[in-house]
Amino acid sequence: MQKIRIFLRNSKGATAIEYGLIAALIAVAAIAAMQGLGNQLNTTFTNVSTSMKAS
Repeated sequence: MQKIRIFLRNSKGATAIEYGLIAALIAVAAIAAMQGLGNQLNTTFTNVSTSMKAS
């Protein structure tokens, strides 16, 4: 019974899972931001290319 109590008090596993979830959330946010930035850059370069062809 004592070993079960010690196991339940151990919070290292829970902390590791929390850090993993935080890292995953940051990764998802970074990917979303980079996709948005990539779309904006694509539009900008397309506009520049079109303007250069027209000149």
